[in-house]
Amino acid sequence: MVVAHGNSLRALLMKICHLSQSEIQEVELPTGTPLVLEVDDRINVVRKYYL
Repeated sequence: MVVAHGNSLRALLMKICHLSQSEIQEVELPTGTPLVLEVDDRINVVRKYYL
């Protein structure tokens, strides 16, 4: 589990999901809603959803 806020989460998502700076600006990160990232053995995101 990773708990962070705002820009820290955006930086992590950019790396993990291979997003560009323009793509990450379009991502909405709701406050207090957990984002689940399911990854494979090579840490590639295979599924992403909010609880």
